[in-house]
Amino acid sequence: MDAILAGTLIASTLRVATPLILCALAGVLAERSGVIDLGLEGKMLFAAFAAGAAGVAFNSTPVALLAGCGIAVALSWLHGFACVSHRGDQVVSGMAINISAAGLTVVLGVAWFEQGGQTPPVSADVRLQPLFGGEGPLAHNALVYLAFFLVAAVWFLIYRTRLGLRLRAVGENPRMVEAAGMSVLRLRYAGLTLNGLLCGLAGAYLVLAQSAAFAPNMTAGRGFMALAAMIFGRWRPVPTLAACLLFGFLDTVAVRLQGVKLPHFGEVPVQAIQALPYVLTVVLLAGFMGRNVAPLALGRPHPKER
Repeated sequence: MDAILAGTLIASTLRVATPLILCALAGVLAERSGVIDLGLEGKMLFAAFAAGAAGVAFNSTPVALLAGCGIAVALSWLHGFACVSHRGDQVVSGMAINISAAGLTVVLGVAWFEQGGQTPPVSADVRLQPLFGGEGPLAHNALVYLAFFLVAAVWFLIYRTRLGLRLRAVGENPRMVEAAGMSVLRLRYAGLTLNGLLCGLAGAYLVLAQSAAFAPNMTAGRGFMALAAMIFGRWRPVPTLAACLLFGFLDTVAVRLQGVKLPHFGEVPVQAIQALPYVLTVVLLAGFMGRNVAPLALGRPHPKER
């Protein structure tokens, strides 16, 4: 029985951690290139809406995935246009994306579907199904396995390829990159494009694998949790994965604890249980933000990016 419970917890943790992993890797790629990205939450939310709307309209999984990734890439480019091309404040731009996504998804949902901002559920044919049977610790859809593969792929990209070396260089010393004859603007846009693709997959996962339909603010702070995981992981893919798994485990435990009565304490309040992952987010940010060294040029616009 304990083995079955442990297997169930592990399987649930992997499923819950998947959008965090994808979103945190997106943050790693953007911030390694020197661009602060607080808009992870908004891009994931808009991607979830786009995937849900496209899944309902076209009844196609590839189209839903493309819609989610497309809108997230467009928002990443918008962030780049404001901050990389025109040297705007990166923090303000990221928060503007979050606020705009929270409002526009509801407005468009009401206008198109008239269900209070929600989309109708996507059909079972559109939803992502487990690859290896319907139950058990290996019963995961393709995006769960892809998320773990992408951790290795992003690590390889950053540390073992010429593009990764240039991305790290532009995040540390853009003047040196420019002196070597490379375009700082193009490299940062490359990082933001990859960032948008991963945010799009994270948002699409919420609709195609977890909830079956878009609901207003369904990301529920996952973008900020992914940001905290990235900082805790010191902008490195593998430690970031560990932090995401920790968040996923706490979220899974929080669900399991609902309705449980503890000796001498009685039933655990649902609000306290639901707050566990977010409390850990604050603790990690408060405890590790000052100790970790961010890329030296992070948040600093390059003078010739105009």
